[in-house]
Amino acid sequence: MVSIHPWRELRALSHITVEWVELPEGVHARTNGVDRILMDKWLLQVERRCALAHELQHIRMGHRGHQLPRVELMVRVIVARRLIPLEDLVAACCWSRENLWEMAEELWVTPEVLWDRLMHLDAKERDVLNSTD
Repeated sequence: MVSIHPWRELRALSHITVEWVELPEGVHARTNGVDRILMDKWLLQVERRCALAHELQHIRMGHRGHQLPRVELMVRVIVARRLIPLEDLVAACCWSRENLWEMAEELWVTPEVLWDRLMHLDAKERDVLNSTD
């Protein structure tokens, strides 16, 4: 699986607009689920990338409005898998197993997205990662 490029995906979805606004603390982005994404204008580039991927996933799934925590978790896991293919995760683990921040930087994701990926490995992925020790 190849890592996705959320900005490239957005370009292909000409009906979706991104507006740069100030959002409440802790809120990186929001979507109406159809054609509009509000993105906090103070985000760092890597945060923008991850937030955009997250909101695009909500749009793909037809989510409108606030979602239940279990739905948010499902979206986070899907996004983490799409942004961090197993091959890239293995490569990052080989040289930086002890430092989540370094690994996240190498994978061009936030530590939170990396954490979601690591916490939701399937058995086969876990075996692959354990074999790199």
